[in-house]
Amino acid sequence: MNWDQIEGDWKQFKGKVKEKWGKLTDDELNTIEGKRDRLAGKIQEKYGIVKEEAEKQLNEFLDS
Repeated sequence: MNWDQIEGDWKQFKGKVKEKWGKLTDDELNTIEGKRDRLAGKIQEKYGIVKEEAEKQLNEFLDS
């Protein structure tokens, strides 16, 4: 799976994203609109982690 697929089918993937990162609200997920950089920023903000860790988690999410 690549990020273009996720962005194109964001409505379907929001549930999976919310399962992985449960602190993200529905409003935040709607604002993200499938944009990887926005999602990484929100993960950083909500979980208090550095950008590299957020990117690592996103890559692991894509691989699963």
